[in-house]
Amino acid sequence: MTEAIPVARAVDHGFAKLMPDVDRKRAWLLTVDGAPQSYVDLDEPAHLEFEYARRLGHVLDTVAEPGRALDVLHLGGGALTLPRYVAAMRPGSRQDVVEFDRGLLELVVEHLPLADGGAGIGLHTADARTWLEGAPSDSVDALVADVFGGSRVPAQLTSVEYAREAARVLRDGGVYLANLADAAPFAFLRSQLANFAAVFEELVLIAEPGVLRGRRFGNAVLVAAHRPLDTAALARRTASDAFPARVEHGVGLRDFIRGARPVRDAEAVPSPEPPDGTFGIG
Repeated sequence: MTEAIPVARAVDHGFAKLMPDVDRKRAWLLTVDGAPQSYVDLDEPAHLEFEYARRLGHVLDTVAEPGRALDVLHLGGGALTLPRYVAAMRPGSRQDVVEFDRGLLELVVEHLPLADGGAGIGLHTADARTWLEGAPSDSVDALVADVFGGSRVPAQLTSVEYAREAARVLRDGGVYLANLADAAPFAFLRSQLANFAAVFEELVLIAEPGVLRGRRFGNAVLVAAHRPLDTAALARRTASDAFPARVEHGVGLRDFIRGARPVRDAEAVPSPEPPDGTFGIG
């Protein structure tokens, strides 16, 4: 059994800490350079503490009938929260996790081991864009992008060329999900939506009303597919969360994107730096 004592270690790209949750047995918070990255409950892998993770989970719950195994590619590993969730909710799923920071991945595997020895979950240390470009076409049912260099999405994952690579790897009926962060006037978020609108027929954006109204910096989940998404089910699920979110799609989302244009590799930039204190903890 993992001892409930904090663990701190320099990893390849920062300083990581694993801190036990005093309110939940065998639950841990991962931070890198003070910014919360992941939360894992080893006894309840279906428990998603962070709101953005819950929203990603809601999407994964609705992409296919409950319990059906999926092939999933995760860009960004963290503490492997979503791979654990998929394994618990959809037994038999085949998953690949691509994490750039080898030291972070080793820390997580050592102190927060995967259930059943990680059966069905392949762990890879690589650059996310490079891995994606080498992945087989039509090979996954879902692609989850939760990649942050520090507290910013790297520029190589913010272009329309990247969006095309994501579409290539997805099977017919597959779904792309991404955790992004921005604030008004949403230049970055709108450019990302424009990228995926140029490649996919269907888009959904999930975020708290306060974020969408420009009141604060925060997370937004982008969902893209070539088929209609179950927005009614997503709206019900997100409305029941502790911090309810809005599900934007159709005309409302097109109005939000209006005037934004896709960003090519040559002009791509990282996501904006969060304001001081947005995510930081001791």
